[in-house]
Amino acid sequence: MTDIVEHRTLFIGGKWTAPAGPETIDVVSPVTERIVGRVPHAGPADVDRAVAAAREAFDHGPWPRMAPAERIEVVTRIRDGLLTRHRELAELVTLQNGCPITVSVRAQALSAVAAFGAALAVAAGIPTEEERPGLTGPLLIRREPVGVVAAVTPWNVPQLTIAGKLAPALLAGCTVVLKPSPETPLDAFLLAEVCAAVGLPEGVLSVLPAGRETGAHLVAHPDIDKVAFTGSVAAGKQIMAAAAGNLTRVTLELGGKSAAILLPDADLGTALPQVVMGAFANSGQACVALSRVLVPASRYDEIAAGITAAVAALRVGDPDDPATLIGPMVTEAHRERVLEWIRVGREEGATVLTGGGVPDSPATGWYVEPTVFGDVDNGMRIAREEIFGPVVCLIRYEDEADAVRIADDSPYGLAGTVWAGTDEHGTAIARRIRTGTYSVNCQRFDVAGPFGGYKNSGIGREFGPEGFAAYQETKTIHLPAPARP
Repeated sequence: MTDIVEHRTLFIGGKWTAPAGPETIDVVSPVTERIVGRVPHAGPADVDRAVAAAREAFDHGPWPRMAPAERIEVVTRIRDGLLTRHRELAELVTLQNGCPITVSVRAQALSAVAAFGAALAVAAGIPTEEERPGLTGPLLIRREPVGVVAAVTPWNVPQLTIAGKLAPALLAGCTVVLKPSPETPLDAFLLAEVCAAVGLPEGVLSVLPAGRETGAHLVAHPDIDKVAFTGSVAAGKQIMAAAAGNLTRVTLELGGKSAAILLPDADLGTALPQVVMGAFANSGQACVALSRVLVPASRYDEIAAGITAAVAALRVGDPDDPATLIGPMVTEAHRERVLEWIRVGREEGATVLTGGGVPDSPATGWYVEPTVFGDVDNGMRIAREEIFGPVVCLIRYEDEADAVRIADDSPYGLAGTVWAGTDEHGTAIARRIRTGTYSVNCQRFDVAGPFGGYKNSGIGREFGPEGFAAYQETKTIHLPAPARP
């Protein structure tokens, strides 16, 4: 894509509508540092219009009152439309955030399609009503949509995080106001085009790209029933505080500082390539990144050498090249933040084993060399705070209990892996770690299972039946007890 991708209208309540104000968002390529897209910047007045349309559609429109099978039919068409356009979707994501194209196809576009498919399967298996016996008589348990949803999504995996919110919300019968990140609004407009083509009723979906001020207005709006947010811990706390004023329900998927535990009997030939990819996928700009690698002291030198060699060989470059594994940081400001963290690591006494700066090429773009820090203590800031870039910390441990202690010694609890001689041993370790998702002798993410974190990594779950339930209210109806003979 070489021409500027431009949109001059907003998608409000299912209609392409002129924005209330003249402000626009310029989308800047992190590769060329040039403008590649432009969209309207939604303001508070646009939020008010979108929320009013969503409120009307939820309170009086057909969507919440349709039979679940009817909603499934419409959402299936959305899923199929995204599949048809998945290559275009992937290219838009890469254009905006620099994600390597092979990752964009698999993890940005096709994973979003898979998330819609998984939500469809869940919706087909959850009854709207069921009877069960009570202590004093029969009960009718009814599941109803939670209402108007504000979905606020990030720039790093924009379509997957949208799908994790939009698919279950629509299938449950909710209406949605989606605020994509200002860094990556273009793929959200493609999604709007798909949704406009499948017959969503008026008011059911709005797409409002905007910055923090508009987002704050949206999440504090009194007519919003639920906020679903993916982003930083700091922003999550602000959203939770804003939502508290209206007792608005929240789902918060926040940051991570996940640990990969390599046990002494791990098969390094299998483990190291997957640990490296788990640490540096999406150029390290991922909440689930394995940014801490816990290494047994008895094998530290061997493992450190293997990881360093693998990371030094990662290809940095044009994300449109299928051979590229490390693309640029999303913005120049974010690159400077990552470089500042590398400076902090050096000052704390960690050793740069590879990387640690800006590569000599490409000539343009906001790149950071994939970096490995050795000799890291878990108390260092680089081991405790989310860097959100291509930086990994190697941390020694003495024995298995020490490894578990270090893995859990974090303000986060989102993901992690363990690599052990047997799956049974690894699973026993997994049960001991306080984190929302975990992998044993593999590095996986599955949209069929609940995803979310402990501690500062968030509140609630997305995906799976648990994520679907977040978009429903549960009502108990007491039925009259049968007359006694």
